[in-house]
Amino acid sequence: MSDFSTELISHNRRSNWVRLRTIIMVRWIAIAGQAVALLVAQFGFGLNIEYGLCYMAVGISVIGNLIAIFVFPENKLLSGVENMFMILFDILQLGFLLFLTGGLNNPFSFLIVGPVTIAALVLSVRSALAVATLAIIIVTLLLNFHLPLRVREFITLEVPDMFLYGNWCAIVIAILFSSLYSRRVVTEMSSMSDALAATQMALAREQKLTDLGGVVAAAAHELGTPLATIKLTSAELMEELDDNPELKEDAALIRQQADRCRDILQSMGRAGKDDLHLRRAPLSTVVEEAAEPHMNRGKTIFFEHLDLVDGPEILRQPEIVHGLRNLIQNAVDFAKSTVWVETDWDEDRIYVRIMDDGKGFPPHLIGRIGDPFIRKRRADREKSERPGYEGMGLGLFIAKTLLERSGADLSFANGNSSEIDEEDEHLGAIVEVIWSRGQFADASASGSLGQNPLVEG
Repeated sequence: MSDFSTELISHNRRSNWVRLRTIIMVRWIAIAGQAVALLVAQFGFGLNIEYGLCYMAVGISVIGNLIAIFVFPENKLLSGVENMFMILFDILQLGFLLFLTGGLNNPFSFLIVGPVTIAALVLSVRSALAVATLAIIIVTLLLNFHLPLRVREFITLEVPDMFLYGNWCAIVIAILFSSLYSRRVVTEMSSMSDALAATQMALAREQKLTDLGGVVAAAAHELGTPLATIKLTSAELMEELDDNPELKEDAALIRQQADRCRDILQSMGRAGKDDLHLRRAPLSTVVEEAAEPHMNRGKTIFFEHLDLVDGPEILRQPEIVHGLRNLIQNAVDFAKSTVWVETDWDEDRIYVRIMDDGKGFPPHLIGRIGDPFIRKRRADREKSERPGYEGMGLGLFIAKTLLERSGADLSFANGNSSEIDEEDEHLGAIVEVIWSRGQFADASASGSLGQNPLVEG
């Protein structure tokens, strides 16, 4: 999944998501608005401006749209450079129109914020910064350099200097604020979308493994009788072939291979789990199954079950297994030597606590744990401590999302925190997962398969 997630996490490809058809449609709307505004100014208010140059500027946009329609297919995806030039063209065309119609005295001067906002949404940081800088330069030039806005009686329409500079400040602030705000929102949306896609991949993979386990267990169950028949028949042949050593050796080989098939099926089927066991299992069994891939990674994992009892039965949902597995992986990655996995329950709730003896969660990030891509970069020292780990919060996000989907509540703390009362030796990170026992009872009742049918030999 690492190769895919690396490509998935890259936000610089957002500029390739915009189709040429979208840009053409938005530009037609802008052209229609500009044409209507010029017609109203000419025939409605009788303003004395350079209409020839104004209509020429609008005509250039029309020609640009027509060229884009006939030269390129409408479903063409624009590259980052192409998007940037499209937006720069719109800003320059709008700036030229404002120059012809009074500059910042024109109430439509605020429209220059629109292209900058779009640039912040779809372009890279460098390109969006270039577009915003150009817009601010144009607005600053329009403050003093523009053709006057006059009526037919050659009366110049101007706002007081205080309001003129106020308009300039408002437009610059709007450019900066809308750019930063739009960029922040689209980055978080993109991160969340990528993380949810990775979560779905993890869940699908775990579901396939669970389904494969069921198929293997069913195969082992169904093949048990014919393998036993082969073994019995081969044993009888061995007794009858005492006077023929070569054939007796062949019969022994058949029996040996039948035993080998049985052992392989049992190991693949997790030591003969039946169908019902694949759906439900004791709490301790599910927790230990989740921790199994991390048992031999150089850290000691202690399982502490209440009164040394296996605990209540819960559903072996892929969400629960994979979510707990990610939490245990995180604890093993950061632990110095030991990880504790503790299960507890009462009449109403089921608890799973995962603790380690590492440094714990950074205090300034505890409130944000579970958000995807908390950390963008890692130091070289961290990379050597956790080779192959992205360190961007994606694993904890997947675990939190999957476990919450199963109905769990999660809390994150450090061992020295007063939120969770633990022993002094548990000074690292502490993750507590809590389920209501009622939801497992309901799920078990609704998901019951009944008794497995007997297989007649």
